[in-house]
Amino acid sequence: MQLRESRLAMRVLFLGNNWLGWQALRWLKEQREEIAGLVLHPTQSRRYGAELSAEADAVPIFDGSRLREPIVLESIRKLDCDIAVSVLFGYILRPDFLVLPPAGCINLHPSLLPYNRGAHPNVWSIIEGTPAGVTLHYIDPGVDTGDIIAQREVAVKSIDTGETLYRRLECASLELLKETWPAVRAGNAPRLAQNRAAGTRHRACDVEGIDEIDLEASYKARDLINVMRARTFSPYPGAYFCDGGRKVRLRLELAFDDEAKS
Repeated sequence: MQLRESRLAMRVLFLGNNWLGWQALRWLKEQREEIAGLVLHPTQSRRYGAELSAEADAVPIFDGSRLREPIVLESIRKLDCDIAVSVLFGYILRPDFLVLPPAGCINLHPSLLPYNRGAHPNVWSIIEGTPAGVTLHYIDPGVDTGDIIAQREVAVKSIDTGETLYRRLECASLELLKETWPAVRAGNAPRLAQNRAAGTRHRACDVEGIDEIDLEASYKARDLINVMRARTFSPYPGAYFCDGGRKVRLRLELAFDDEAKS
C-alpha cells in the first residue's frame, strides 16, 4: 500500500530494542518520517532503552509484553499508523496486531532467511555452517516466516567470534533498511514467499545445549573451536567446562597470523 496522499511523511509505529533498533529509529527520523508510537521491551530486558526513548519526542511508549491486551491494541489503532517497523523486537506479533497498519508490518532480521529464524542467528551460522546475512521481510503470524522484501549475505570469517559476526550483521542490517526503505515507502517493495519447510529455526534457550563442554567427550577440533568462538561475546558468559563443581568460562581470541604480527 502506498503512503496516503494527504501525508508528507510515513506515520510509523516502531518496535525495537538494542543498538540496531536505536540506529534504525534515528535514521527513520532523519528521513523525516513521523514516529507515531514506540514499543519497547519491559525494563528488565530492554537494551538501549534510554536512547530509544529519547528519540520518541513524547510520543506514546508501549510495553511490548502487553500487545495482546485489547486496551493496548485500541490505543495503537487510534494512532492511525501507516506501517509498523520491527527491529530486534523479541515478541511474536499476533494477527489482531498485524492487521492494524494498512501498509503492514515489516521486520529487520539479522539472518539470511529461511536460515536461522528465531534467536541467536550469529551463533548458529558459526555452529551449523549455515549462510549468514540480513533480511527485511513482512511479518506474518509465524516466527520470521513472512514474505521477503530484500536480503544481503554476510560472509562468516574463520576468525569470527559470535560478537564480531553480530557487529557486521548489525551494520549490514542498517544498510539494507536504508537501501530498501524508498521502495517500502512507495508501496512497491517486492514480496518473495518463503519456503516454510526449508531453513532452520532456533529458540533463545537452544544455546544452553551447546554451552557446556564435556571434558570426557571427544570432539572434532573444528566443532570445539566453533562452539568456543560462537559463544565468545562479552559480557555474555559463553561456553564453559566444569571443574570441581565450578564452571570455568572460555573465550577465544582469533587473528590471522599475518595480521597478528603486524
